Amino acid sequence: MKPVHFKQANTVYAVNQLPYLPMPACRDCDGIVTSCWRFGFIERLALLVRGRVYVQLATSDGRPQPQRLSIRSPQ
Repeated sequence: MKPVHFKQANTVYAVNQLPYLPMPACRDCDGIVTSCWRFGFIERLALLVRGRVYVQLATSDGRPQPQRLSIRSPQ
């Protein structure tokens, strides 16, 4: 799965920060950051068969941050 550019993107995070991939995103004035990700062919098959997506987040205080996964653009 890789982050991809989308119409509403207005910033890119992790530019020139190896080993991270640059992540195009839309940062709203209310602090909400939206990114778009594309599944590879094998990942699509695995999602179809297993029906699961795992999410990993890095947190500074150990508490998970609010998040939302969707198959539709919020814009």
